Amino acid sequence: MGLLAAGTPLPWTESRKYNNHIRKQGIEQLLYVFQAAAKRDNDPLLWGDEIEYMMLEVDHNNKNVMLDVTHDFILDRFAEVDYPLCVANDVLYHPEYGRFMLEATPASPYDGYVDEYVEFNMKKRRDLAKFRLNQFAEEEGLLLQRKNLVPISLTTFPRMGRSDFLNIENPWDHKNSASRSLYLPDEVINRHVRFPTLTANIRIRRGEKVCMNIPMFKDQFTPETDDTVYERDWFVPEDKESLKATKPGFIYLDAMGFGMGSSCLQVTFQAPNINLARYVYDSLVNFAPIMLAASAAAPAFKGWLADQDVRWNVISGAVDCRTPWERNTEPILPKYNKDGMGGLSEDAKKSVQRIPKSRYSTVDLYLGGNEFFNRTLNDTDVPINEKVLKTLLENDKAPLDYDLAKHFAHLYIRDPISVFEESIDQDNKTSTNHFENLQSTNWQTLRFKPPTQEAVPSNKRVPGWRVEFRPLEVQLTDFENAAYSTMLYLIVEYLLTFPDRINAYIPMSQVWDNMHTAHHTDAILNEHFYWKNSFESSDFNTSMHSINEIFHSMENGIFNKFINPILRHKGFVSKDWKELKNSSKHLRTYYYLKLISDRTSGKIPSIAKYIRNFIMNHKDYRHDSRVSKSINYDLIMACERITNLDNSNNDMTDLFGDDITNYLIHSKLSFEK
Repeated sequence: MGLLAAGTPLPWTESRKYNNHIRKQGIEQLLYVFQAAAKRDNDPLLWGDEIEYMMLEVDHNNKNVMLDVTHDFILDRFAEVDYPLCVANDVLYHPEYGRFMLEATPASPYDGYVDEYVEFNMKKRRDLAKFRLNQFAEEEGLLLQRKNLVPISLTTFPRMGRSDFLNIENPWDHKNSASRSLYLPDEVINRHVRFPTLTANIRIRRGEKVCMNIPMFKDQFTPETDDTVYERDWFVPEDKESLKATKPGFIYLDAMGFGMGSSCLQVTFQAPNINLARYVYDSLVNFAPIMLAASAAAPAFKGWLADQDVRWNVISGAVDCRTPWERNTEPILPKYNKDGMGGLSEDAKKSVQRIPKSRYSTVDLYLGGNEFFNRTLNDTDVPINEKVLKTLLENDKAPLDYDLAKHFAHLYIRDPISVFEESIDQDNKTSTNHFENLQSTNWQTLRFKPPTQEAVPSNKRVPGWRVEFRPLEVQLTDFENAAYSTMLYLIVEYLLTFPDRINAYIPMSQVWDNMHTAHHTDAILNEHFYWKNSFESSDFNTSMHSINEIFHSMENGIFNKFINPILRHKGFVSKDWKELKNSSKHLRTYYYLKLISDRTSGKIPSIAKYIRNFIMNHKDYRHDSRVSKSINYDLIMACERITNLDNSNNDMTDLFGDDITNYLIHSKLSFEK
């Protein structure tokens, strides 16, 4: 999330009067960017990843694991005292929504294919965080109390929102005015004033608390309804919503923290120029739901087993600031929200549109701009801001083509939900803050990232046109996270090496269907997804295939169509990726690809399946879909052993199988602090 600006974030009732100003200035800033950087070319394929960790406090005496919300000052330590150490090790740490979260990136981008360095860098990030947390634990005497602090790359914390899930005393001795959640105290939220303000602004604009009903896994003694739901008497009308908002057979979640408090793996690529960035973006659109399913790691929420395996729809609902009218639904409590317009101003109500999706969603529109694109492929209901579209098409700075203009005009149907008083007036020739206000709060499966006004063709010191791939679930080990990042890199390198050979387009409606399917339990094994029949330039036809077929069985599958050709082009193999097993130089790459191959063929489980199996086979599991403290404790201990490549309890074998486990145990990466 990067550095946070100092300033005064405005509450929604104050900030909404600046919405049109911010939209207008943001579009002018974007046009200055295009004016400066549209002709930039020949940028190298630089790339990087972002991993989000959860800081946990483990209480061995009481066999409980809690989210650690007391050591977030570690970020200040990394930014100040430890900054030279971070730079020397090529790592940086950044704040995230959760007070218990650490985001970590390489300090400098990777330049092309870098073999095992991606994993090496990831390990340094984790080990430095672990080193400092252990130091804090020792200084505070936690170790004497049989408590320790660990960073873990877990997509969701299974017991978030249940009893004793935070390492603070009496978290409910005061009201949680930002989220007004029944389950999450405001102490889960980053202390920076932007985050509680953002949380409150989403709720106020929506006119109701956020509401996510996640299908509950149905076991023998699973209750018919989420029995944690009750009516409190702290806030009106929010406390009256819960019993009406929950649904039988679903897990009820009511706070931004349930979504933005989950962790993920994101990878960003710089393309040589704007046209190839658009091409890479469009080509990866249908990879997003496929890779989400292939990286599934989130089967439990709020102490319940869910009947789904991924986090995406939880985050989507967690930041859904649409009013009931925009969602085309009735208000939960019409008495308090008579027109369904939530917290919109009177002026805004006059021109409000129906909006079919949250601002956190699947990609909505292809960018086009190449010979393969056909506008009929954008076959979904996607509202646009007509005024913004007209400005982008007709201006004296940098007129955009229709398809690219439509992309930004769609993003600009949203309101800015985080406005700093000191940043209302900006120099549009040098700042992109107003543009980024809308750009960075449209969280889609991919993000098209323009540079700044400094990115003139001659200035290679600043980044150029980039594409961010966002759906991947974070994995437990650095090895796994490096594997998914490396495979995605090879696909992007293929696209940029052979751009004249691939037409990856399918109808956008089928991409949306694929994203829905990717949520299903064991989708990696049991579901079918739309995939191209051919990647030839004239073909737009698709058919339904299993994940195994998409990765392996077809000539146009991921391994055969993308991975093998780029490996041959690089001179790594003569035929296919399996030859890497005989390469001393690229053996780790073989195991990266083998991990994903074995998961997508069902030979080894996804992390979601591993966690689900662990919970359901635990001695304390009562076949009621509940994740108790003892189950959660043992699960996190198993995950921590896997993270440390410790197979003393056969945890690694259960997750990776014998071959990968033996390789990892005997081929550990290490570094000195």
